[in-house]
Amino acid sequence: MNGAEAFIGTLKACGVDVCFANPGTSEMQLVAAIDREPGMRAILGLFEGVVTGAADGYGRMADKPAVTLLHLGPGLGNGLANLHNARRAATPMINMVGDHATYHLHHDAPLTSDVISVAKPMSDWVRVSRSERDLAQAGAEAFCIAQSYPGKIATVIVPADHAWTEGSAVLEPQPLPAAPRSPDSVIDTAAEALKAGTGDKCLFLGGRALREETLVLAGRIAAATGARLVCETFPARLQRGAGRVPVEKLPYFGEQAEAFLKPFGTIVFCGTEPPVSFFAYPDKPSWLSPAGANLVRLASQREDTYAALSALAEALEAPAEPMGIQERAIIPAEPGKLSPKAIGAILSELIPEDTIVSDESATAGLAVYGLTAGAQRHDWLTLTGGAIGQGMPLAVGAAVACPHRKVIALQADGSGMYTNQALWTMAREELDVTTIVLNNGSYAILNIELSRVGVQNPGPKALSMLDLTRPEINWCQISEGMGVPAMRAATSEEFRNAMLEALGTRGPHLIEAIL
Repeated sequence: MNGAEAFIGTLKACGVDVCFANPGTSEMQLVAAIDREPGMRAILGLFEGVVTGAADGYGRMADKPAVTLLHLGPGLGNGLANLHNARRAATPMINMVGDHATYHLHHDAPLTSDVISVAKPMSDWVRVSRSERDLAQAGAEAFCIAQSYPGKIATVIVPADHAWTEGSAVLEPQPLPAAPRSPDSVIDTAAEALKAGTGDKCLFLGGRALREETLVLAGRIAAATGARLVCETFPARLQRGAGRVPVEKLPYFGEQAEAFLKPFGTIVFCGTEPPVSFFAYPDKPSWLSPAGANLVRLASQREDTYAALSALAEALEAPAEPMGIQERAIIPAEPGKLSPKAIGAILSELIPEDTIVSDESATAGLAVYGLTAGAQRHDWLTLTGGAIGQGMPLAVGAAVACPHRKVIALQADGSGMYTNQALWTMAREELDVTTIVLNNGSYAILNIELSRVGVQNPGPKALSMLDLTRPEINWCQISEGMGVPAMRAATSEEFRNAMLEALGTRGPHLIEAIL
């Protein structure tokens, strides 16, 4: 057995059964090993950003890693933006990155690069195999790292000669590390703060604290203390909708977030850190928590949020039922010209139970999120790291992880052009994804940001860099060229009919929503 076969076999023994791939020459032994491994599904992406984004979506929904297959340093580099998002989301993921044979590196061939340095900024752990036998060991270690609570990015660099050399063997899975827990003293501190604090109280949630069973605990704590439940602006996975415990989402813009948090005299953080402004602006705050407030870290992103909230609920003698359950709400959509509010209203009516929403809708999606609070229960995935080009790849991975659930990709038109190749993978794999392109013909968020940083009276050259109408992008043609049927909607009635058609049949669809 060669090193590649032992590596892939070890990953499969650990439970890894999906590979998102964009391989090259140095990875051909790994390609052959995947081909020979029963039960390992191989999914091709036409761009590495699709590969890493899909592995992110898969890991968020499956709570276990997929493995990516990437070609040398440049191929890994092409996928770094969505690795950044995945790392911010604490997604479990394993990257296998091919490299030149060890004896070939000193010749400095055209694709030679410092792969370790490319990998480190967007990985939690990087390992170069030392031999064909060590390659399987690296795979076993990578799985343990990736599955460290709540998830990490593990990258293994595979020299080509280690992959093709015989003499290796599959290894048994290693024991997984237990999730770190908050100390008892922290539980007591949080309980006292919520019981005795002055001013309004807030339980600020992120990470795994936004899963349904953990939100029930948070709702019980709210019932015991009167604390408001608030979540981070860009959660990795928020389980929301009818029948679930609702949370308020912190506004995006810094001054709005600062005003939102100002009434709170006590803020207990669980699964996340105190929020900061997404960017720095002249004369605007970076630190958003109110001065003088009692800030208590109950659990960090990497500490067991369920255990922490369970212990806190017990310490507070919280009631058995949570405070407040989201009711089903259908909001009438205004007829006529399509708007973000109409899209949100129609989605609140139509999305099926257990839909997964990948949200990279930017400015147009602000109304959509609020109006879908009372939709059937669903999972909402967001742009955790702010690196655009995530929406459609994330939907690909979510659909692979949950093949029996509907997936909706809410996609801004500008950022959608970063990774529109994901449509081809949706068609090839027959994934049940409906992509809604919110087409306003611009980088609309940047028009807002231009004024927020103090630019007055921008000229035509500046404005041209934010405009997408010369020429106009025809998303229906792009989609159909990738093999995904497409419809265009410019009115509420057209959009509703398009959604009914897309949701009524399995497989990929695209709706170009003209705003």
